[in-house]
Amino acid sequence: MTQPHEALNFATVKIKNISIDQTAVVEKAARFQKRSIKKESKVWGLKLALNMIDLTTLEGKDTPAKVKQMCYKAQHLHDAYPDLPTVAAVCVYPSMVGFAKNEVKGTNIKVASVSTAFPAGQAPMSVKLDDTKFAVDQGADEIDMVISRGKFLQGEYNYVYDEIAKIKEACGKARLKVILETGELGTFDKVRKASDIAIQAGADFIKTSTGKIKPAATMPVTLVMLEAIRDHYYATGKMVGMKPAGGISNAKLALQYLVMLNETLGADWMNNKWFRFGASSLANDVILQLEKQRSGVYGSKDYISID
Repeated sequence: MTQPHEALNFATVKIKNISIDQTAVVEKAARFQKRSIKKESKVWGLKLALNMIDLTTLEGKDTPAKVKQMCYKAQHLHDAYPDLPTVAAVCVYPSMVGFAKNEVKGTNIKVASVSTAFPAGQAPMSVKLDDTKFAVDQGADEIDMVISRGKFLQGEYNYVYDEIAKIKEACGKARLKVILETGELGTFDKVRKASDIAIQAGADFIKTSTGKIKPAATMPVTLVMLEAIRDHYYATGKMVGMKPAGGISNAKLALQYLVMLNETLGADWMNNKWFRFGASSLANDVILQLEKQRSGVYGSKDYISID
């Protein structure tokens, strides 16, 4: 099998054209939303969800001070609730990686950086490589790249594969999350094909969205991607991670995603090494739901910092 760090031609690998039954996927995803979760399992799931979050700031107005504030929150989600886990990672632009790295030093929190001319990806390959190398040199533990959706939609799958493989090589030891921007792909068949290309090209994670367009993550789209990961694992024994991003803003929905993850991929994926939520606003609702489980009262969001 082709090693994931090698930038090889797409013609050397085989990507099957898999037809996805849209009705079946939508109905199956809906069933995960009807599961009842009891109190002890709910508390465990909520804490797990917190520990899977990539706390994110990706705005043109980002400053070192804003990144510092976010990194503090990543380590102190709610000081009045001492047994909370930290989030998995903080995610920033390449120019902010050095500041974030310094702020989370000595913790288990990873620093992720977007790259490849995020969010549109409309830049030459040389710019995308420089973007990635700069982030890695600044200390990024993880790189979240965007694929060239225009090239993919033109059927230039060779280009998309090679692009991912070259960025993977530029990552060095940093793990690579490949953002498909599923809201722009159009169909489940295309989501599945893009997932398969990304996985074979060396993605450590596949990710639904940038969070900059709608629709972002949905349960049916995530299920299609989870099944691509499952099929690859069955064929090769290699695990690949999953990151739904955008639109997951409440604890109830996060738990439904975890049920779907467990029933599709199993217990080995139920940790932040292999699953992440790209949803910064999710953290506050999870904290409030945990407080409700503890005290019986759903508190006010005014008592939890936004950033």
